[in-house]
Amino acid sequence: MSEHLIELRRIVKRYGTGEAAFNALGGIDLTIDQGEFVAIMGPSGSGKSTTMNIIGALDSPTSGEYLFQGLHVETLTNDERALLRRRFMGFVFQGFNLLARTTALENVELPLLYRGVPAAERHELARAALDRVGLLQWEDHTPAELSGGQQQRVAIARAIVTKPLLLMADEPTGSLDSRKSVEIMELLADLNKSDKITIVLVTHEPDMAAYARRCVHCIDGMIASDTPQEGK
Repeated sequence: MSEHLIELRRIVKRYGTGEAAFNALGGIDLTIDQGEFVAIMGPSGSGKSTTMNIIGALDSPTSGEYLFQGLHVETLTNDERALLRRRFMGFVFQGFNLLARTTALENVELPLLYRGVPAAERHELARAALDRVGLLQWEDHTPAELSGGQQQRVAIARAIVTKPLLLMADEPTGSLDSRKSVEIMELLADLNKSDKITIVLVTHEPDMAAYARRCVHCIDGMIASDTPQEGK
C-alpha cells in the first residue's frame, strides 16, 4: 500500500483531438498525506479545477497514474469511482447544492440514505454532524430559512457525516461575504486539526488559501510551486 493518501504520477488531462487538442494538465506529480490541509491555487485555466476533479474521482486522466491509498483510480470504471467517492470522500461546492424542499437534517442524511443506513442511525449521525458545525438547533429548517453561511455549514455537515478520509472543497467561500467566509474557513481548519480530516481546497483567494498548511500553485496545467505555509 502507498504511504501517501493521494499520489498523482505524470497526470495528463487532454481535451479535444487533433489541432484542437488542449492539455488542461501537462503531466503533474503531486502527493498528499493523510491529515494534510492543502490549498490548490491558480488563475482561470491553470488546471486547479481539473486537478480537483481527478483527485475527487469525478474525472479520469488521459494518461498517468492516480493512487488513492495505493489503489489505482485511473483503472476504475465509472461505477467503481462512484463507490470510491461514496465511501471515502466528501464534497463541498461554492453553490451549496442543498435540496430546497427538505430540512437541514434530511439534507445531511442523504449520503447515509444512499448507503442504506437504517433511519434511526441516520438521524443520530446527521444530528451529530449538524452539531459539529454548530447548527443542531436549525435541523428542521429548509435552506430558504438559512443564511448563506448556514447553508454552507449544512453542506459541510453533509460532506462529513460519512466520516470521509478526504474532504474536497471547491471555492467553498465563493458565494459568501468576508465575515462568513472566515467562519467557514475556521470551521474547515478545525475539522482538519481536530477531526484529522484530509482537506483539499481549491480557491483563487490568497486569504482563504492562507488557512491551509500547504499551498500548491498551478499555472498553465503544471505545478509551479508547492510550499508549506508558515505557522501552520
